[in-house]
Amino acid sequence: MSIGPWRPVSVQYDDTKGAAMTTVMESPAASPMTQPRTVELEITGACQLQCAQCFAESGPTGTHGVMAADQWRRVISDAAALGAREVQLIGGEPTTHPAWAELVDHALSLGLHVEIYSNLFHFKPDWWRLLAREGVRLATSYYSDRAEEHDAITTRPGSHERTRANIAEAVRRGIPPRVGIVSVLPGQRVSEACRELEALGVTAIRTDRMRRLGRASLPGAGALGRCVMDRRTTRRGCARPTPTGPW
Repeated sequence: MSIGPWRPVSVQYDDTKGAAMTTVMESPAASPMTQPRTVELEITGACQLQCAQCFAESGPTGTHGVMAADQWRRVISDAAALGAREVQLIGGEPTTHPAWAELVDHALSLGLHVEIYSNLFHFKPDWWRLLAREGVRLATSYYSDRAEEHDAITTRPGSHERTRANIAEAVRRGIPPRVGIVSVLPGQRVSEACRELEALGVTAIRTDRMRRLGRASLPGAGALGRCVMDRRTTRRGCARPTPTGPW
């Protein structure tokens, strides 16, 4: 969610009810005439990973829900008509949705900026051209400079190697990603991961702690890490909180 005197809007599918669900959260300072700045579109619950702290409880068995591509396009059009400046495609892994590139094209045609929040686990070579377009941004999550720790959180062996390689490739192509690091495990190497990202050329890095939402709220999840309230700090470009929402 965006932070400030704007009204963040999140549009999600609800698999349990078989229908789309729209959630609007308004800042206490917002007036009825306040326009949304960023609209987050949770276009899928499918993901190659199954991260321990995932608020959406996404994973390989997730689906794209009941909303068709045309319906998502209408949502984007409505957002633009309401004065939104940006749409963020999230999931799940948004690039698993067959129409994600079309939705990016549609948003750009309406003058909106678009951010793709991807795990960068599987990224096709021709997708880089889309990310290089003006108005498109890339964001991802990273957990540790050590593969075994990162992969323990994503529960997918090899995910650290792939995500790290694609972060480096994005920087090389002049598509600097913003990266969120969530502290999930006791003693997790968050600071080391931050320094590694800086060495790769990433300049937009934020860290946060796990929240008791989604998968992290399930019994036994407390053993993965201690959930705390937002705490903002800065360190060589690293800041807290909310690594998924626009900063």
